[in-house]
Amino acid sequence: MELLKALLLLSGVLGALAEFCVIPKMDGQLVEKLGQRLLPWMDQLSSEQLNPSIYVGLRLSSMQAGTKENLYLHNIKLHYQQCLLRSTSSDANSSCQTKISGGSLALYLLALRANCELLGSRKGDRMVSQLKWFLEDEKKAIGHHHEGHPHTSYYQYGLSILALCVHRKRVHDSVVGKLLYAVEHDYFTYQGHLSVDTEAMAGLAFTCLERFNFNSDLRPRITTAIETVREKILKAQAPEGYFGNIYSTPLALQMLMTSPGVGLGPACLKARKSLLLSLQDGAFQNPMMISQLLPVLNHKTYLNLISPDCQAPRVMLVPATEDPVHLSEVISVTLKVSSVLPPYERTVSVFAGASLEDVLKRAQDLGEFTYGTQASLSGPYLTSVLGKEAGDREYWQLLRVPDTPLLQGIADYKPKNGETIELRLVRW
Repeated sequence: MELLKALLLLSGVLGALAEFCVIPKMDGQLVEKLGQRLLPWMDQLSSEQLNPSIYVGLRLSSMQAGTKENLYLHNIKLHYQQCLLRSTSSDANSSCQTKISGGSLALYLLALRANCELLGSRKGDRMVSQLKWFLEDEKKAIGHHHEGHPHTSYYQYGLSILALCVHRKRVHDSVVGKLLYAVEHDYFTYQGHLSVDTEAMAGLAFTCLERFNFNSDLRPRITTAIETVREKILKAQAPEGYFGNIYSTPLALQMLMTSPGVGLGPACLKARKSLLLSLQDGAFQNPMMISQLLPVLNHKTYLNLISPDCQAPRVMLVPATEDPVHLSEVISVTLKVSSVLPPYERTVSVFAGASLEDVLKRAQDLGEFTYGTQASLSGPYLTSVLGKEAGDREYWQLLRVPDTPLLQGIADYKPKNGETIELRLVRW
C-alpha cells in the first residue's frame, strides 16, 4: 500500500513537471502579412507549381482566401486525379510532367482532410493503395537489416505515414518499424547536424499512431520514440531560440505542441521570440515554410487534421498593396564552383534584391556557365552545374564563402553586394 502511494506521488510530481508548448499570440498584422504572401502563389495554377501544403496551411490558420482558396483546391484535385488515377496506359495528353512523389501525394491527402474529406470512395482507396505501395518500396530500399536508404527521404516516409493515419488508414508494423529504427539509431543526423524537420515529422506520425492506438504491438516503442524525438529537438535549440534553423522551427514546434514534457515552456517562448524577429525581418517568403508556420501561429498542428473544424470562422485575406520597386542599385556577386575541373569562379552584376537564381541566369547568359534545375514543392533546386549531374545520394549544396550553408533555395536567397556563393557537390 505504501509502495502504491509512493508511485502515485511520484507520478503526480512528474506530471506537475511536465509542461505544454504554448506560443502566445503574435502581432496580428505580422501574421496577416505572412498569409498575404501565399495569395500570389495561389494564382500559379500550372501543374508543377500547385502545392497542397499551401491549402493545408491556410485551412489550419485563422485566415482564408475565399473563392480563390476553393478554386485552388479544385485545381489541385484535377491535377492529382489526372496524374494518379488515369489508366495505366500512357496518356499523351496528360499534364503530368514528372511522377508524383510519395511526399507530394501525402500532402494532397492532408489537403483533402483539411477540407474535412475522409478517403472512402473507390478513387480514395486507389490513392491510399498508391501511398502504401510507395512506403513498401521505400521499406525494401531500406532493407531487412537497415543497410540501405529510402529512395526519397525519411521525411517523406514519415509524412506518408502521418497522411494515412489522419485518414484513419493503418500501415503494417514492418513499415512503422523502419521509421522507429531510424529514430532509435540516430539516422536523421547528417554531417554532424540533426535534421530537425525530419525528426519532427517522424514524431508527428508516431503521435498520430499513438492517438488511434494503431500498431498496438509497437506501442511501447512508439511511446518511447515520441519522447526521444522531443528530447532531440529540445537539444537542437540554438542560443538564438530556433530549433536546428529558423526554417525547421515551425515543424519542430508542431511536434512539441502535441507532446507535453519537462522544460517545454521556456523553450517554446524562446522559439517564439526567434520567430518574431525573423518575421519582422521578412525571413519567411517560401510558400512551403509559410504553410508550416501558419498553423503554429494559430495554435494548431497537422494532428488537428484528425478531427478538423471546417466551420471555424476565418478572416478574409486581402492582397497586400506593394510599394513600387526601384531597381537602380547594381551589386556584384561572385559564383564559385570547386566540384568541377577546371574550377569555375566569376563575378556577375545584378540588381539589388535579385535572387540567387537570377545570379545563375545572369552567369549563364554571359557564357561559360550552365546549370539545370528541377521543380519541387519547396521551389527549384539544382540538379546539375557546368554539366555535372548530382548522382545518387548527392546534391548541390549552396554556401556563402567561406563555409556557411544557405538555409534558403536558389529562388529565395538574395545575395548581398560583394558576397561569394559556392556551389558544392556533396553526399548525404
